[in-house]
Amino acid sequence: MKKKKDDFDVEISVEGKEKSTAASHEHEEETVSKNKKSALGDLKEDLAKKEEEIKELNDKVLRAHAEFENFKKRVTKEKSDLLKYANEEMAKEMLRTIDNLEMALDHAREDNQSESITEGIEIILKQLLQSLERFGVKSFNAAGERFDPTKHEAVLQVESAEHEPDTVVAESQKGYFLRDRLLRPALVTVSKIPHDEEDE
Repeated sequence: MKKKKDDFDVEISVEGKEKSTAASHEHEEETVSKNKKSALGDLKEDLAKKEEEIKELNDKVLRAHAEFENFKKRVTKEKSDLLKYANEEMAKEMLRTIDNLEMALDHAREDNQSESITEGIEIILKQLLQSLERFGVKSFNAAGERFDPTKHEAVLQVESAEHEPDTVVAESQKGYFLRDRLLRPALVTVSKIPHDEEDE
């Protein structure tokens, strides 16, 4: 049986359409594949950016936490110091009374005042010093020590062959500590090399 020319044309036309459709499908698949790759690349880039942002935020949180911990420690220390040294001004004022009582006691002894007056002053002075000591106030002895500007205040310098230079030879006013802090420096007389030895 012979095919008609029209049938042949139809076959060629159908075959051409099938090829064209197949080519179109291939092109679409390539486009979809390219789009998927492009979208995947964009997603990876976005993910990398987000990971970097998360890292930066973690660093900020860690820094903020460290700063807050330091702040807490500082506030705790300041509070502790405030409680520890809260009586500083009151203690300084009390030292004047102690100085006056010590002077009164020295005069009473020098003038051979009645023994009962001397004893009374000694008892009051002792009680006052014990009360201050309960709050962390203690005197220190400077005589015989090497001069230390962090706790001594030199009011006089005397030549002395008996002492090393810069030695405290006398104390005109006692020094005091409030716990580990200097409350008042000791007023002292400090030795220096005698003039004739300096010339040599």
